[in-house]
Amino acid sequence: MKLLRPALVFGGLLVIWHVAVSIFEIAPFILPGPVSVLAVAFERADILLGHAGITLAEILLGLLFGTILGASSALMMAYFRQARSWLLPVLVISQAIPVFALAPVLVLWFGYGIVPKVAMATLIIYFPVTAAFYDGLRRTETGWIDLAQTMGASKAAVLLQIRFPAALPAFASGLRVAAAVAPIGAVVGEWVGASAGLGYYMLLMNGRVQTAAMFAALFVLAIMSVCIYFAIDAALRRLISWQPDGDPSIR
Repeated sequence: MKLLRPALVFGGLLVIWHVAVSIFEIAPFILPGPVSVLAVAFERADILLGHAGITLAEILLGLLFGTILGASSALMMAYFRQARSWLLPVLVISQAIPVFALAPVLVLWFGYGIVPKVAMATLIIYFPVTAAFYDGLRRTETGWIDLAQTMGASKAAVLLQIRFPAALPAFASGLRVAAAVAPIGAVVGEWVGASAGLGYYMLLMNGRVQTAAMFAALFVLAIMSVCIYFAIDAALRRLISWQPDGDPSIR
């Protein structure tokens, strides 16, 4: 049932797309139909998969480094007041400057390889992970901490057995947001300067006015991004399986 609903939504969107193209007689170089896009995707599957592998590596590495950096920053802000006064401005600046504006600078510094794309994804992921995890650590029930300290628990024990588990739901929310936005950094980096990847291939096909091939790359990117999100969501549900998954609607 969980897979059936996304499949029905996906199929419905394809039907709406096909009907809209047919009714309004949209030119193929502006918006090709889903049939032609899928045909090109199957025809160039080997090329698209090669570019997709590079983009996937950029996204996953960005998720890894962004999560590590964000979690470390949140822990330092939660436990060290001086670190908080230094890291909070960095956290704000990381979002105040549009990441799209940093892309050319990163390409200038690190070249056209994988490094600037990973750096872009890391910068985008850094804020939601840090903010969510820090908020979870800060909002840990004080009664639990007081009880643990009364029983002689060390700071490390309080962190590992009380504050960290209590902050996991918030941390999971930040990771879900990170998984949704991570592809943005990788693709923007490829648009600015790259020699491979789905973003690079989309620009290449757009310059050659091969719109169906461009949409095929976009289609592969969308499928890959959705799969990454649901995989991370499934892993997080297992990690915090003790948290009740109740109905959030108002009763």
